[in-house]
Amino acid sequence: MFKTIADPADCEMRSVIRFLNAKKVKPAEIHRQLVEIYGENVMTDGMVRKWVRQFNDGRTNVHDEARSGRPSVVNDGLVAKVNEKICENRRFTIRMLFDEFPQISKTVLHEIVTHRLNYRKLCSRWVPKMLTDVHKTK
Repeated sequence: MFKTIADPADCEMRSVIRFLNAKKVKPAEIHRQLVEIYGENVMTDGMVRKWVRQFNDGRTNVHDEARSGRPSVVNDGLVAKVNEKICENRRFTIRMLFDEFPQISKTVLHEIVTHRLNYRKLCSRWVPKMLTDVHKTK
C-alpha cells in the first residue's frame, strides 16, 4: 500500500497529470492514481480531463494564470493624506474621514487607519499602537 499525501498543492497535482499524460496514461487512470496517492479530496475526474486537454493543446505551465482583479485604491499618497487629517484632529471618527474622502469606502478607511497607520481608539482619541513613555504621560 502507498503512503497517502495530505493537502497537496494544486500545481503538484497538475505536474503529476502532465507527467502521466506525457506517458500516454488515460485520464480515468490518472484520476484513479491521484485518488490512490492523495486521497478522496483530490480534483474531480472532469477536472483531470480538462487539464489533460489543456496539456494536449500545448499548455506547459502548471501554475495558475494571473488574474486581473479590482485595482486597489489604497496607495502611499492616500495613506499620507489620511494621516494628515488624523494629525489635524485626533478626535475624528471614520464617518468624519469618509466626509473628507467620499471616494473611499468606510471599510477601506478603517483598514488604512488600523492596519496601515497602526492607530487604535483610546478614550475617543486615535493614538499609535506603540505608545512610548512620553505618550503615556500626556
